[in-house]
Amino acid sequence: MTYSLSPYPISLALQGDRAQRPPRDEHQAAELRSQLNHLIARTAHTSASPLVVRSSSLRSGAVSFEANPLGRARGVLVTTALRLLVNGVHLSDSFADVLDAWRSAQGASEVTQGVDQLDADDHARLAADVRAHVSVLRDHLGTIPSNWRPRTAVRTRLFLGAGALELRDDVDLVVGSSFENVAAIALLDVTTSPLGIEAERVLRYHALVQTLRSGVVPLRTCLFSTATGELWSREVDPDLLQRAVSDVAALWSVAVAA
Repeated sequence: MTYSLSPYPISLALQGDRAQRPPRDEHQAAELRSQLNHLIARTAHTSASPLVVRSSSLRSGAVSFEANPLGRARGVLVTTALRLLVNGVHLSDSFADVLDAWRSAQGASEVTQGVDQLDADDHARLAADVRAHVSVLRDHLGTIPSNWRPRTAVRTRLFLGAGALELRDDVDLVVGSSFENVAAIALLDVTTSPLGIEAERVLRYHALVQTLRSGVVPLRTCLFSTATGELWSREVDPDLLQRAVSDVAALWSVAVAA
């Protein structure tokens, strides 16, 4: 399901219809883990280091709009803005305030050093770009109530196959609880690039890692583009999770064959 964000704020997509939520599913996680472990066990992996899979690994073949330093800084600052907005922080200047917040949280970093080294024209271009993307985000985010238990910048590292495969993931916003009787976890990733076919794989990957991490299948997985104002939202069902396993299996097969 794809939403046009004029009538559908992100918060509404995350919440959905509470009356239509499926029962809590804590059985699929073990089966998915078993499938991946079996895949690893029946193929030779000679490297001493694990194969590391990230959500970016699922973007193979896609044009990246964040490969250059300005694009990377833009992405980091926009996701920082999400954290501030979710926590109710007022942004007087959606570039300067966000950059200050990033500096306070991270200290000296590759991103802040890169921003500091920009000439006046590039600095002005980045500031205008970030303000434009944050404006789109702010206009379409909606209200995220505190009783949704919002968590930002949720990082996960999982090891499978006796450490041969490492799954890493970063989800910009997670809401809901895995302890309810119905599926209640919703995931949101924010990108400053337009959405393309690779976005479907990223959505599936977030859902798979969350399922393995928590042991409970999430309700839905969402991806929002501040470049276009477009939101993709997918309900998490067995078919979506199986396709995510196939995505990871394909990456594993290519790696061990190399």
